[in-house]
Amino acid sequence: MKTLDRSQQETRAAWLFLSPALVLLSVFLLYPIAYLIYLSFTAGNFTREGTHWIGLRNYWRLLVDPDFWQVLGNTAYFTVATVIPSLLIPLGLAVLLNRAFALRGALRTAYFIPSVTSLVAVGLGFRWLFQNDGPVNGFLNRLGIESIPWLGSTTWAMPVLILLSTWKQLGFNMVVFLAGLQAIPVNRYEAAELDGANDWQQFWHITLPGLSPTLVFAGVTTAIFTLRSFEQPYVMTGGGPLNSTNLLVFYIYNQAFAQFDMGYAAAAAIVLLAVTMLLVYVQLRVSGEKPS
Repeated sequence: MKTLDRSQQETRAAWLFLSPALVLLSVFLLYPIAYLIYLSFTAGNFTREGTHWIGLRNYWRLLVDPDFWQVLGNTAYFTVATVIPSLLIPLGLAVLLNRAFALRGALRTAYFIPSVTSLVAVGLGFRWLFQNDGPVNGFLNRLGIESIPWLGSTTWAMPVLILLSTWKQLGFNMVVFLAGLQAIPVNRYEAAELDGANDWQQFWHITLPGLSPTLVFAGVTTAIFTLRSFEQPYVMTGGGPLNSTNLLVFYIYNQAFAQFDMGYAAAAAIVLLAVTMLLVYVQLRVSGEKPS
């Protein structure tokens, strides 16, 4: 009987230990993605005659559907307007909290609380705050400002959703930036102080370059979190008013489970998957670049 050499034994052992994870990955990730791709080329639903193959018609419908393009524009606006403050505010907080002072630990904990709270519960709280007779309008009335129909206005409804999403992401990004700041060698700041560099110059020439991989990671993860937003429009606005807060995931949900148009919803989900994979690719390329 042929005896396996050491490398073959190690290879077999590796496959043996990897097989449970590979099975789970195939069942819960690869198969659903493959079935989603197949479903995007079909029409029908699961309640009547079933589905049948229609080729690229669902993707053509996406191209000519004005509602889809409005939703795509809403999602792009929501994503960009959420990502920018979700990076700038936590970055500023991380720089402040990276210094030694009293109550620093308590403040870190307080700022991280939004990240561990239920998004549905927070959405209900924000809906109460911004309803027509809610506390926010009550405060404005005391200042002599008329009430604003926050969630009933095509102008103001989206900013409220952006505010909620930014608040929700604040703690996670702050912790990420704190970890990045602590990885920057302290001797760089000491050398800069000896050269007479002020705080702003140290931040611009040391902190930002040292945080560049962290900024890319935080930006991509925040963009992915924002792209898959569902609870905000579902709980607070229902996609209204006039479709102004209808985001891509909420649109997919409505097409699939309200209209029962599974193939069309699957095609829209493929668009979301493609955008997400593009963001991950950008992160991997940028993170993989070696500093010159």
